[in-house]
Amino acid sequence: MDLNEKKIAMVFKAFCDENRIRILKLLATGEKCACKLLEEIDITQPTMSHHMKILCDSGIVVGRKEGKWMHYSISQEGSETAVKYLKELTIITCLDADKSCCEK
Repeated sequence: MDLNEKKIAMVFKAFCDENRIRILKLLATGEKCACKLLEEIDITQPTMSHHMKILCDSGIVVGRKEGKWMHYSISQEGSETAVKYLKELTIITCLDADKSCCEK
């Protein structure tokens, strides 16, 4: 797995805001129009756009335009990548030849 620090930081930045967590919870039930997300979360449209850009740039959320509206959904591939990054970053590896550092 490519553990590019910049890519990893972008992915985890998506999870570091209460409003983005609320958005993800709403999207967990399926695709939503941006207007529906705005109705559910008490933020302005520019603030919503800011959060959606971060979520989309991370790959966790994908958007599609239909007429003048944007529809958002959680990306299965993006969420799997986030899980892989977390697992890779938190694996404890022992570099000691006799593995004594891993025995506890």
